[in-house]
Amino acid sequence: MSTALVTGPTAGIGHSFATQLAARGHDLVLVARDRARLELVAAELRTAYAVEVEVLQADLADRDQMRLVEARLADASRPIDLLVNNAGFGLKERFLDNSADAETAMMDVLVTAVLRLTHAALGPMAERGSGGIINVSSVASLLPRGSYSAAKAYVNKLGEWAAHEYAPRGVRVMTLLPGFVKTEFHERMDVDRGSAPDFLWLDADDLVRTALADYDKGKVFSIPSAQYKAISTLARVVPTGVLQRFQSLGRK
Repeated sequence: MSTALVTGPTAGIGHSFATQLAARGHDLVLVARDRARLELVAAELRTAYAVEVEVLQADLADRDQMRLVEARLADASRPIDLLVNNAGFGLKERFLDNSADAETAMMDVLVTAVLRLTHAALGPMAERGSGGIINVSSVASLLPRGSYSAAKAYVNKLGEWAAHEYAPRGVRVMTLLPGFVKTEFHERMDVDRGSAPDFLWLDADDLVRTALADYDKGKVFSIPSAQYKAISTLARVVPTGVLQRFQSLGRK
């Protein structure tokens, strides 16, 4: 039986990944800061799907705690077959309205953690010739939306390169680009769901179902939903100055 490690699995997209992977028969390693919520999700998944679920409490903004996750990924005696780099958060205010420390903490989770956990997972995967990684980016990576967009653009480039670099060694890497999703993500930012049109809000379970289907097909990028495929296409041709006028969308 294969094992998947999911970061940020206690709510939203991460919870959907954990649930749907358990339904597929994967054992799980769940990584998050809140042990109580981790234990609750783990118990639910063990009961519902009769899979093994390991809990690993770690704050990915803390380098010492992140090393615990890296060590678990690098442990060849207990191989991880799929890594889902999902953990993340955003900042509601614009760049200069946030402290440098807040911006750095966000970069630690969105960029540094993705880099280090991908590095830790790729080694044993490439050595044994099998495994996969799904990195959760964002359609915001294609738009001018401050440091969050810049961080997610990094995730895109890292994932695209790794997908081609390690495919010959049996490792699949896919980057997922969701848009607005009905999760706790925006609630934690104190952003009202009415700040973006209803048609832009996606269901997390549907999104993950599409993402896993795209992963099964070997896609390098997954952009669930017709509306975000259209937005992604437009983002490549519409001038940056025009796109920047809409950066307050989903922030109020």
